[in-house]
Amino acid sequence: MKGILGRKAGMTNVFSEEGKALPVTVIEVQPNVVLQVKTIETDGYNSVKLGAFNKKEQRANKAELAIAKKAKTSPKYFVKEIRDMVDYEVGQVLNGSTFEVGEYIDVTGTSKGKGFQGSIKRHNYSTGPMGHGSKYHRGSGSIGTIAQTPWKGSKGPGRMGGDTVTMQNLVVVDVDVENNLVLVKGSIPGPNKSFVIIKDSIKKENDTVPTKLVDVKEVAIKNELLEEAKKVGAEVNSAMSISEMKDIIAKAALTKEAEDKERVELHARVAELKLSKTENMNLEELREAVAKGEIVEAKTEAKEAPTTEETKADAEVKEEDKEAMEEIKEAIVTPEDKVEEVKEEQVAIKEAPIEAKTAVDESNKDDKSKGGV
Repeated sequence: MKGILGRKAGMTNVFSEEGKALPVTVIEVQPNVVLQVKTIETDGYNSVKLGAFNKKEQRANKAELAIAKKAKTSPKYFVKEIRDMVDYEVGQVLNGSTFEVGEYIDVTGTSKGKGFQGSIKRHNYSTGPMGHGSKYHRGSGSIGTIAQTPWKGSKGPGRMGGDTVTMQNLVVVDVDVENNLVLVKGSIPGPNKSFVIIKDSIKKENDTVPTKLVDVKEVAIKNELLEEAKKVGAEVNSAMSISEMKDIIAKAALTKEAEDKERVELHARVAELKLSKTENMNLEELREAVAKGEIVEAKTEAKEAPTTEETKADAEVKEEDKEAMEEIKEAIVTPEDKVEEVKEEQVAIKEAPIEAKTAVDESNKDDKSKGGV
């Protein structure tokens, strides 16, 4: 016999690889500590007392503290004894890996309390006619003759729920040891956050084939990769592995980057060629348009440009003409040049007597100086 203590977290659904939605109950299974081991020799029967979910020491009584001290652990909120569990030691720790996927289990818990209810709801009695004329709708019915008291065990109104209930033959769908969770197919008794006991099934053997579930994390990653593939134009599908999808997307991203760069260059060339109606063209159409535009531009330049020989001859003629013009300019004397020459001659004539007089005065000074000596 195997057993473990847990706490009901709630219900959800998971999907199998075949696409079936499975309703499951999520049970939180914190590490269980073996607090006490009972044997036939000492106690008359075999059992193990398990404790789960830590409790503050100031909230525990002396007995709980003593038991926890022996197991070298802290006091526990939920302590239960499970019979026929053998080969365990005090202080040993159990977790969700106690059970495997596909095993049949029985889950025991306390059902939801409903309070005082009538016999219709409590025992599923049939109602009377609901028409106004019947005047009898949700009564309990006959309980015997008036003279006698009701029979013991008669089903009537009373307190409903809050009972210990065991759901048998449930299947373990998944075990998440990292997050301390066990997923069980179907419902289990009790409200959320209520404590439950999980044990081996006493009726069914573990002969089922484990249901393969869809990996939620893998699906999330694939969905992100599919969105990324749409942006770069990569052809991928969810049947591929994550590594294959990443490789294809990486290659498509490089190709798209090169195409975008080429598109920018083509648009710049389009602007140079002054082409129109190219906004909605794809890459191939842009290439064709630019190629045609370049052909037209080349033909236009060929018509306008002279041949090489003509160009050389024209250049030689221009050079000769330039030299001839320079010679003509040098040979021709303009009226302005004549006026300048006349002015220079007049200035020279005026300056000549002054220079001669200056020379005579200097010679006279020299003679005087010599005579004095």
